[in-house]
This record gives sequence, structure tokens and C-alpha cells, in this order.
Amino acid sequence: MDFTFNLYSIVLILFGTATLLLSYYIYRKEGGAVRFFGIMMFSSAIWSFAYGFELASTTIEQAKLWISIEYIGISLLPLSWLLFCLKLSGKDHWYQNKINMFILIATAVIPILMVWTNDYHHLHFKSYHMDTTGDFPMVALEMGPSFWIFTLYFYLLLATGSYLLIITFRKSDPIYKSQNYSIIIAAFIPWITNITYFLGFRPLGQLDITPFAFIITVFLISIAIYRFKLFDILPVAREKVLELMQDGFVILDSKNRVIDYNSSFRRYLSDIKKSKIIGAQIEALFPDHKKLAALIKERQSGKIELKIENHNGSFELEAEIRTLNENQLKLNSEAVIIKLQDLTTLRKEALRSKSQTTELQQLNQLKDRVFSIIAHDLRGPLVNLGEILKMTSDDVITIEEFKTLSPTLSRDISYTTELLDNILHWSRSQLKGYGIDRDFFDLKNILVNEINYHLPAAEAKNIRIIQDVFPGEMVYADRLMIQIVVRNILNNAIKFCNENCEIHITAVYKNGFIELRIEDNGVGMSEIALQKIHNGDNISTRGTMNEKGTGLGLVICKEFMEKNDGKLIVRSELGKGSSFCIYLPVDLK
Repeated sequence: MDFTFNLYSIVLILFGTATLLLSYYIYRKEGGAVRFFGIMMFSSAIWSFAYGFELASTTIEQAKLWISIEYIGISLLPLSWLLFCLKLSGKDHWYQNKINMFILIATAVIPILMVWTNDYHHLHFKSYHMDTTGDFPMVALEMGPSFWIFTLYFYLLLATGSYLLIITFRKSDPIYKSQNYSIIIAAFIPWITNITYFLGFRPLGQLDITPFAFIITVFLISIAIYRFKLFDILPVAREKVLELMQDGFVILDSKNRVIDYNSSFRRYLSDIKKSKIIGAQIEALFPDHKKLAALIKERQSGKIELKIENHNGSFELEAEIRTLNENQLKLNSEAVIIKLQDLTTLRKEALRSKSQTTELQQLNQLKDRVFSIIAHDLRGPLVNLGEILKMTSDDVITIEEFKTLSPTLSRDISYTTELLDNILHWSRSQLKGYGIDRDFFDLKNILVNEINYHLPAAEAKNIRIIQDVFPGEMVYADRLMIQIVVRNILNNAIKFCNENCEIHITAVYKNGFIELRIEDNGVGMSEIALQKIHNGDNISTRGTMNEKGTGLGLVICKEFMEKNDGKLIVRSELGKGSSFCIYLPVDLK
């Protein structure tokens, strides 16, 4: 290749080379918007570098080769500029759409292909020739229709990017003023130079000074990046910052009119008030909160709690009011910023935590009680039984003496069996993931089986069990759990009945439930004992014939009924007896 270098070509080649190296460094070291800026520098470097060699070329064939290389940079430059501006203004979601990105890349590749194949169609350049009238030979081009379409596309992308920068910087904080001016001025320099070139204002003949203008643009933006730390305090669009905040924010002017707000603030307004927020009086948006309006009117900073109900739900809010004077804002009057923090979830979590703490304390108390029972009440009868059996085996006591002790041993064994059953059922119910197996079954069948099971104990005290439940009373629950509930309640009724008492069992349908009522006319319970049962506390009291109790039975009954979407209600009066109402669901829920 034959080159005749001149001042312009040397400047372009040197700056193009420097820009090429700098673009590689920036692309490798930085991310985000800076990476797109690195691609833009790379595009500008190719244009400058190739245009420098075009200006140094002495033949048209050699110049055409460098023009083909130039168009790689020329086509990529507006695309990288637009991506840079989209990222800088917080609109990067637009190019993340694959279809949009494909269209942008396709429109950048098409001009390159048109230039490379121009000799076959002459749509981009109608003709080429070397103009030797100047200080050095330069290519004179006659533009075709494809060139003007590409020029329109070039300006459209530059305009779109510049518009995004302007609206972004217009809303940004004054802290960005210096860097904003640098970037906006840098964006308009290539516009001005390129437009003057196409309008025919060419003081240097055929020389296109647009690449020189882009060198200045890159230089000014580089200053903004490294002098003003542009991307260390990135001026992302105001709305993007505010919309990320979960707390509601609203800004009022000196007349208490809304001048700005974020989307979280809208949640606390009714649909009617959402139609026009900007310019509305704060008293009109919250008419039922006079204290808030008074604080704002008096320009007092502070906090106040609000309760708001609308179609979005009920909210408990903490409104924090901050008054900004003219020295802080550089305004002619005071403004007010109100932050609305939603306390609803926090308070629900606090209540839930308190409830869980109380429940945990109760479970710990019950656990301690269970261990105490196991250590004392369970061990005692087993030790007694073991000693008596050993004495019988060693002929220390006779068979007649053993028969005398057998009723006591039988009661101890019954108590121990009941205790083990209840501990087992309670322990299983406390296991995480322990499920229930609900199904439809006939209530009467369970009652008959349980009554037969308890008849020996009832007959020992001459207690009559009167059952008045019709066959076919179907309920939907866990059969085993309900069996345990009925067994414990019947056992309690027999335990606390005197001789010749009666136990009545009835069942009626009430509001989607079968009400199973087990009533006795035994000794009843005191108000204190009844209150403990309602609170879910375990109590242990000996029966009318000194029968032992574990205190776990009613705790298990109450818990099992809740697991089956039913409930257990206990009514009792000391000396008159007790009534246990078991509500069992009859259908799926």
C-alpha cells in the first residue's frame, strides 16, 4: 500500500490508536454503562483510525478499502451510544428484550454489508473519485439512497440517546451538575459538526471533521468518568430509586400540595383519590387524620401513627414528617417530606412472636409435667408391682394376701396403662409433620365400643351410662383421635362420679357440626379448675375413690379437637356435675 501521511491523518491515527487501547482497558476493568462506553470508544477508534489511513491513501482502490473498515465503527457508534444512554438513564430493561436487541444489531450490520457490496448495486455510494484540488488527495463521494436512510437512522439513535440523557439529568441532583454539562455538551458536538458537513459548510474541502468531533466527545465523557467520578455516583433516574423503596414517600410544597411521590404511597389512597395526586392538598388525601394535617400546617418535624383502611386492606402506619427550609433546598419557602412506614406486618410478627413464646412456655411446662409424671407416677406403680411379685415368688406373702392386694394392683396397672396411652398420644401430636387421617364414620359405633370398654369401671361404682345417640350420625374427623377424646372424657366422668350417679350421652346436629354431649352429675369442678382447662393448662385431681389422674387427658382432647376443626367446651359446677360438649364437623372444609 502507498500512503502519503499528512497532519490530519496522523492526528486521527494517533488518537484512534490511543482510543482503541483505552477502550480495551475500560471494557476489561469496568461494567454496566462504562462497558457500553468502552464499546463506543472502540467504534470511534475504528472510524478515526481507518479514516486516518483513508486520508493518507493515494489511490481510490486503497481508499475504498479503508472506507469499508470505517463503516464498522460508523455503524456500531450510534448503537453503542444508545445502549450507553439507556443504561445511564435506568432504561436498560428495553434492550434486555431479545427482539429489541436483535433489531438494533441487524440495523447496525445492514449498512456495513451495503458498503461492502456497493460495487454491485451502488445504493450507498453512487460514485467514488479522488479529489486532488486540495492540499492532499481526498475521496469525493456521491451519496445514494441507502446512505441517507442510514444517516436518518444514525441521527435517530443519537437523538434518542441524547433525549434520555437530558430527561435523566433534568431530574438529577445538583451534585451531578458538572458531569451532566460535560456529557450533554459532548453529545451535541458530533451533531453540530456532521450537520454543517451535510449542509455544505466545508472549510477544509472534502474533509469530514465528524471523526474529530467524536474524539472530542470521547475525551469529554472520559473526563466526566474519571474527574467527576461519574459512575461512582451514578445519576440513575429519580423514579427508579424511589420505586425501589417500600416505604411511602410524598413531598409537599409550602401550600401543602403534593409535588412528588412514589408508587408505595399510592397503596394508602382510595381509588378515587389516586386519579389526581400531584397538586392535591394532603388534607384531601387523608381527610380523617386531623393531627397529621396539624403537624404539617405548623411545620413540626416528628412522628405520628395512622390507621388507614381502603380496598387494599387495613394499614397501621408511622408517618415521619421532616420539614426542609429554604437554606436546605435553595427554595423560596419550606417544603415537607413525609415517610409512611407500614407497621402492620411488624406488629403482626410481634404478636405472632409473643403468641409463640407463650405457647412455647406452656409446652415447656407441660413437658416438665410429663417428665415429672414419668419419674414419679409411672415408676411408683411399676416398683410396687415388681416388689409384690418378688415377695410372692419368694413366699414372703401368701396367695390369699396377694389376692387382697390385687384390686390395688389392678387400679395401679389401669392407671399406668392410661398414663402411657396419654403420653404416647400427646408425644405423637407434638411431632412436627404428624398428620391426621380424616374420614367419614358413624359416631355411634365408637361410643358403643368405648362404653363397653368402661363398663367394668362404671359398674364398680354402680354408675349408669345412658347413651341416646341414633345410628347413622356421620362425622368427618380422624377416627382414632375422636376415640381418644371420648375415652378420656368418659374416664374422667366415671372417675369424678360418686356411687349411683348417672352419665348421659347425647348427639344433635347444630350449624354444620354434631354436638356430642357427655354429662354427669358427679362432684363437678371449681371455677379455678374450669378456668385452667379453658386456658389449656393441665391439672391432676384424684377421683371419688382416690383414683389417680395424669392431668394430660383434657389437654390432649382440646388439642385433638382443634386439629379436626372442631372444639371442646367444658361446663361445670361444683357439687352438681360436669358437661363436656364435643363439636365434630360433618362435612369437608
